[in-house]
Amino acid sequence: MSQVSENKQISEHAVAQILVDEASEGQRIDNFLAKVLKGVPKSHIYRILRSGEVRVNKGRVDASRKLVVHDVVRVPPIRVSIKSTVNDHATPVISKFDDAIVFEDDAMLVLNKPAGFAVHGGSGVSRGVIEQLRLERPKAKFLELVHRLDRDTSGVLLLAKRRSALVALHQAIRENKTDKRYAVLVAGEWVANKKRVVLDLQKYLLPNGERRVNVVTDRAKDKFNEAQVSETVFYLKQAFEGFTLLEAKLITGRTHQLRVQLAHLGFPIVGDDKYGDFELNKALQKQGLKRMFLHSIETKLNHPLNHERLHLVAPLPKVLAQFIATLTKKLVD
Repeated sequence: MSQVSENKQISEHAVAQILVDEASEGQRIDNFLAKVLKGVPKSHIYRILRSGEVRVNKGRVDASRKLVVHDVVRVPPIRVSIKSTVNDHATPVISKFDDAIVFEDDAMLVLNKPAGFAVHGGSGVSRGVIEQLRLERPKAKFLELVHRLDRDTSGVLLLAKRRSALVALHQAIRENKTDKRYAVLVAGEWVANKKRVVLDLQKYLLPNGERRVNVVTDRAKDKFNEAQVSETVFYLKQAFEGFTLLEAKLITGRTHQLRVQLAHLGFPIVGDDKYGDFELNKALQKQGLKRMFLHSIETKLNHPLNHERLHLVAPLPKVLAQFIATLTKKLVD
């Protein structure tokens, strides 16, 4: 039996036998074929599935069949697009995140993502964290983002190195079995020791195509069918003169959730260039704070495969800790 891992080994003249590895474990057969058969229309993929030309372990399957390790997938003769070959002698990619690794094993990779890095390319960013890591690790069979962080947000970022880990982590997030905490400095003097905030959020686009989010009021709810409930629990960590350091526990994970919620409440995040106090931001830049003060400081969750409890911590970046140090002198008892 031959193992096929590259499209060029699939021929339009002969049947191919593909041995399923851990990278494809848990994937539906139709999605697996769409990945393997580059350039083949999905309508054709479903046709060869219905006709029985595709088989798993010599048996007919429907499109929803999920693959497991060591399944053998029979693919009929079919023409696919030719992938460009990788130059083994290309200049090595310089690593950008080796010093940012918080945790790594054969199932997952956890980074302390620096501010200023998008998690993936797009919107004017040619290479994000995930693309960079794939270039740095060309032999990795599987590497996917588990969730996102805004470009200007730093801290704990989860990536899966196995499909089974990705599925398990997504399930844990959906079922609210992860505890994600953020350190956030806001403008204003917050007084509640603990405050639960629930708001409906609505995405929209600016004329230039940039994405934004706003809060949907009760009066307008019926006009926004796509509004999503957002929920956060905020804890007061340290009060300063004119500022407050909060810890935010995410219950949901909506786009720009913390930034929009806090701005709506009248406590914009310091340094936020989308929803913040722009005049204050300019003044603080002169004091050395040139980024948004939002950092994913810790995440607690069960390991996706062995279920061991993990406590993943990304210490507060030096620039944020230094800025906080200047505020302690203004603390009012």
